[in-house]
Amino acid sequence: MYDKLVRSYNKELSYNGVEGERIARRLHAISRIGRTKQEGSRRLAFTPEETEAKEMVWEWMEKAGLQVRKDGAGNIIGRFEGNSSQTIISGSHLDSVPNGGHFDGPLGVLAALEVAQAWKDTGFKPEKSYEVVIFTDEEGARFRSGFTGSQAMTGLWEQEVKEKLTDENGKTFSQVLQENGLSFDTMRSAERDFRSIEAFIEVHIEQGKRLEKEDLPVGIVQGIAGPCWLNVRFHGTAGHAGNTPMNDRRDALVAASQFVQAVEELPPLISRSSVATVGKMEVSPNGVNVIPGEVNLTVDLRDIHEGNRDKLKEAVLLLAGKIADTRGVTVTTEEKINVTPVQVNRDMQQRAAQAMYDTLKQEPFFLPSGAGHDAMVMGQKTDIAMLFTRSKDGVSHTPEEWSSLDDCTQTVHVLKKLIEDLCRN
Repeated sequence: MYDKLVRSYNKELSYNGVEGERIARRLHAISRIGRTKQEGSRRLAFTPEETEAKEMVWEWMEKAGLQVRKDGAGNIIGRFEGNSSQTIISGSHLDSVPNGGHFDGPLGVLAALEVAQAWKDTGFKPEKSYEVVIFTDEEGARFRSGFTGSQAMTGLWEQEVKEKLTDENGKTFSQVLQENGLSFDTMRSAERDFRSIEAFIEVHIEQGKRLEKEDLPVGIVQGIAGPCWLNVRFHGTAGHAGNTPMNDRRDALVAASQFVQAVEELPPLISRSSVATVGKMEVSPNGVNVIPGEVNLTVDLRDIHEGNRDKLKEAVLLLAGKIADTRGVTVTTEEKINVTPVQVNRDMQQRAAQAMYDTLKQEPFFLPSGAGHDAMVMGQKTDIAMLFTRSKDGVSHTPEEWSSLDDCTQTVHVLKKLIEDLCRN
């Protein structure tokens, strides 16, 4: 990965303490942890792989002169103490989806860290305090319920929801916390007093094609769509595939199939920014010659406007009930996650846009984020900004995910300028 990153790198982009080759080395080092057979990343939350990645970045934080600690949710926080207790925070996550890419999350962590490293190397001292954070369990791949670290830091989590979570091996969320030296009590202790936190800025790959179409390395995010995840379970009757007449079946999979196809037609009826995805399905008993008796599936609903997203949710629930009635099966639904969409206020957008223009001499490009990020949770407690880095072909959550080192380094320069502006009294 390192060789591919630096092969076409423009070394003139390494200046003011920011070193593209260092970013490449660190991206490569993280990518080797949890590497899959398909050359992707597998660092699920609260696993040895996520822990190993955090510990490695912890060492880099210390080398950058940061005071590092772990909070009660497993978040890693490196702090540069300024002349003021007022604090600017930047960072992202290191956990991944089961066979994901190498930029989603790590780029945001390393961009925030590169700012601190550049300050140390050039002797720059910000007036306000600065923190680099690695959030725990952003992706939610293990428990189908993410943003654990940022929710703990903001206090925006519900213990009764977490208590119901289990992973694919049947381990409860509470058990996994204990295995990692954590608990619900320690999670509560991770909540911060946001009166001293002025802003949170997150760098992330775009995971879309807008910047590529505009031929721009960096974009300014206007708002972040809040995901709502629904578990939908159709209950029918399992039976012999040969001895059960077609007119005497309660096939859960046929009902689920009709539901999946119909869900796709709902978002355009709500708004242009609404989307819905059925991304996971489990069929039981899952036998070649057995009529499916139960199907459990997930629906991912998103919109940058909460009202539209909630309208879409109600439409999906109504659809599930109608199809169940028509097919003679029953259906149960459970909301697994519901995160409020967050708008980036105009002042923060303009500050980020000015930093982009000052650094790259390019007119800023504004775009929405359809994906959820820790910034969305942090944005419920403080001002936020987000910078997107161009994604090749818009591909993400796969081993083919890629952003050029030129684009990554230019994003770091914009981030550095923005943070330095925010750190002035």
